[in-house]
Amino acid sequence: MVPWEGYLSDETMGTFAPIVLYWVYAGGYQLILHRRPLERYRLHTRAEEEKNLVSLPAVVRGVLLQQLVQAIVAMILFMVTSDSSVTVVQPPIVVQIFQFLIAMLVMDSWQYFVHRYMHQNKFLYRHIHSQHHRLIVPYAIGALYNHPLEGLLLDTLGGAISFLVSGMTPRTAVFFFCFAVLKTVDDHCGLWLPHNIFQNLFQNNTAYHDIHHQLQGTKYNYSQPFFSIWDRILGTHMPYNLVSRKEGGFEARPLRD
Repeated sequence: MVPWEGYLSDETMGTFAPIVLYWVYAGGYQLILHRRPLERYRLHTRAEEEKNLVSLPAVVRGVLLQQLVQAIVAMILFMVTSDSSVTVVQPPIVVQIFQFLIAMLVMDSWQYFVHRYMHQNKFLYRHIHSQHHRLIVPYAIGALYNHPLEGLLLDTLGGAISFLVSGMTPRTAVFFFCFAVLKTVDDHCGLWLPHNIFQNLFQNNTAYHDIHHQLQGTKYNYSQPFFSIWDRILGTHMPYNLVSRKEGGFEARPLRD
């Protein structure tokens, strides 16, 4: 039994819940980012934010465009894979956990290799992936700020493949897609917060991804959104120290030149 049962289908929730959750979670971060009590948790100073090459309104428009495409693909995916005449029975929780882990590994693998190739191919980087790197200092609302083609290939198609390979039901997919959205937003939040579950449980976290957005880290730390496995296996892992700044906050400092 889930809260939306009898009101919305699992397919509808799987399509729209991640989008709503994105704006709730990212919007919350945006509201608190510049609050004075949180200055001591920032990974970048306010002055460094001026390095960004795109305005907040442009970022919002870009994210909304990607989410429109995402919703269309999700509706098509669920329409093709679901049969309304058949009652879907949820597998045991152990099976769902296994499917969850498989989906995480599949999404990580897909995004690592597509992401890395977009850096290595000069044409793709210049005309497509560089749009995301206009956010030199990441923030939560910009987590899905990408070129529309990248959003389709990296995030939307990666999610669809993860769903199909794992064999999860649409109901399990609601939780998986929402979890992936929360993790992606958190990785771009720009804050190193105590007791943050994502930052404590995952080595691939806000500071890890912040390294990738720095000039000396663009050829490293491609892994996203969950683990750092492929970076470690293929030699693109850049370790870092998290050091305190005199003026307050933290700095993720790469350990390679």
